[in-house]
Amino acid sequence: MDYQNEEDEFEDASEYDWMEKIQSTGAVPYLELDGSGRNGWATPTSDRFMVRGPNYLSDKAKIPAGEFLLKPLGFDWMKGPTKISEVLNNPNHRIRKNINELVMNDPDAKPFVWAFNLQLPNKDNYSAIIYFVSLEPVEDGSLMDRFLKGDDLFKNSRLKLIANMAKAPWIVRTAVGEQAICILGRALKCKYVTGSDFIEVDVDIGSSIVANAIVHLAFGYVTCLTVDLAFLLEGQSEEELPERILGAIRFMELDPASADVYQMPLDEEFGKARNLGTRMWNPFGISQLMHQNNSDESGSGSGSGSSRVPSSGNGSGLQIVANGSLDEADREESDESNKSVKW
Repeated sequence: MDYQNEEDEFEDASEYDWMEKIQSTGAVPYLELDGSGRNGWATPTSDRFMVRGPNYLSDKAKIPAGEFLLKPLGFDWMKGPTKISEVLNNPNHRIRKNINELVMNDPDAKPFVWAFNLQLPNKDNYSAIIYFVSLEPVEDGSLMDRFLKGDDLFKNSRLKLIANMAKAPWIVRTAVGEQAICILGRALKCKYVTGSDFIEVDVDIGSSIVANAIVHLAFGYVTCLTVDLAFLLEGQSEEELPERILGAIRFMELDPASADVYQMPLDEEFGKARNLGTRMWNPFGISQLMHQNNSDESGSGSGSGSSRVPSSGNGSGLQIVANGSLDEADREESDESNKSVKW
């Protein structure tokens, strides 16, 4: 009997125990990707997403995404007395507690957490927060490394979201489309919070009047929505291609009543944690915002990552002036996906 192999397998399994603990807690459960679950989250397959291929700059061809760069860690569905932000600086938060406990018990462990906090424009201040983790150091000079070390201007120009509607009522599909692609920092105000073992992106969806309208519409149907989201860094040069997805998540028919109430940190605790870490809408028009992409460099945000989409109405609905647009290949790929996605 090969006891060494058995020991290695045990160590490999125990390495992920803390991750499974995080996945199994939270307001909504981690479910299998078979379409039968409700009020939960799962990890979609990578072939659900099309990304820029190795020769995209010359042939504009996209390819199915390969293996994700990060591992799924957790999902929080929460509401609070005020807008929820900087959760990984909150010493009372469950993810923060688990990471601290892991490092205390195993000083050699060096997990690095990526959190994407989608702040919904709602009187109850709902947030959908997605967590991924890297267990290996980021390669020096890689696009991930440059993103982590870059300023807000660079981050705003690279962080991309791909959203696929897996299940939605007709009215939501009409407003949003079958697929949406956007550079988050150009469409919305993004706040980047970093520490020695994490990066958190707080995305203020209410910072855009158009996105605000979309979410107000979709929130009314959230209990019958299934959406796949992928986060990636856009490749803009040959050495950055093909694109690789950081991580992806599927929300399945979330129930607002199931959201946890966020435990706000005391000011003193919050300060210590930070020091340790170094109503009208037009369903045929609002989808334009969600189909922005980054080819037009004139739309880059700066500073806090703020980019607003103004509206000018004449009584006939929202008229959109966007800070950036899809390049031709992205528009064609997005239009084609609208025709081909099966419901």
